[in-house]
Amino acid sequence: MIVPGATTLVPSEFELITRFFSRPVPGDMVGAGDDCALFTVKPGMQLATSTDLLLEGRHFFSGTDPLRLGHKSLAVNLSDLAAVGAKPIACLLGLGLPSIDEHWVSQFAEGFYALADEHGCALVGGDTTRSEQGITLSVTVFGEVLPELAMRRSAAMCGDDIWVSGTLGAADIACRMLAGELPAEAKLLAQTRLALERPTPRVALGRRVAAHAHAAIDVSDGLLQDLGHILQASSLAAEIDEAALPVHEALRGYDPLQVRRAILAGGDVYELCLTAAPAQRDSLERIAIETAVPLTRIGRITAGSGVIVRDASGRIVSDIPRGFDHFRSSGDARL
Repeated sequence: MIVPGATTLVPSEFELITRFFSRPVPGDMVGAGDDCALFTVKPGMQLATSTDLLLEGRHFFSGTDPLRLGHKSLAVNLSDLAAVGAKPIACLLGLGLPSIDEHWVSQFAEGFYALADEHGCALVGGDTTRSEQGITLSVTVFGEVLPELAMRRSAAMCGDDIWVSGTLGAADIACRMLAGELPAEAKLLAQTRLALERPTPRVALGRRVAAHAHAAIDVSDGLLQDLGHILQASSLAAEIDEAALPVHEALRGYDPLQVRRAILAGGDVYELCLTAAPAQRDSLERIAIETAVPLTRIGRITAGSGVIVRDASGRIVSDIPRGFDHFRSSGDARL
């Protein structure tokens, strides 16, 4: 019962952590409650770590379902571990809130923990604070990988096939509809919004392909831009077959120019783009079947620099769209 005029008690920082973010961790770990979390990696393994910052109004829309936001805040980091073929071990969560809504925090924690439990990624610490404007989320993940299996952006080789997992384009279309950049179509938004707000990190796929691929990256800022990071690090070029690109089923029949932009430059995908020798085709196709994650061969690595996209007729596509850059791009929400 709330008495008019009475002060409503708000949980302290420590009460918030205890109530929503304190769970037992595996026996060989020391988690929340000490100044530092302590854990080890198996002998012979290399530690893999990555961190991401998500800002309300920049990386996610105000009013996003907190259950989905909890999932996504961890998923984008697990996707980075997938890109090097690492097994998740643990994570840290930083949470800045302008005010405390216990239902919101409870739902966020539920979404976060559900994905963490799925991948055996223990939450071992972090921090909470009051933010001056909007919600701020920061997650750091830790994983382990055999050094000889870790996929590196600099390891692509001339003649490699280029592969991409899953499908492309849906998250970008949903994002631009929600931002008002595209006319909102209720049915299409419903079919694509989950791709934006609840991406699936390809952790199992990353671990399986690591023994067969040379280089990999997760697609967070657009296929061409992220593939470009591999090309720059490997001092190579690429040709992409536009007709081979795996378009999300909901986008078939949609404006082809918007679809082209979405699949080539649309971010928030969190699929894996990887390169591998042609001799690995059978192995990769078998892994795709066994993991139930589609893998599509979309092009090849060549000598030189830059990316060429060829349409179904073999003609070079001019004026190809560029991916997202946080300091050169405007807009409400991009990762």
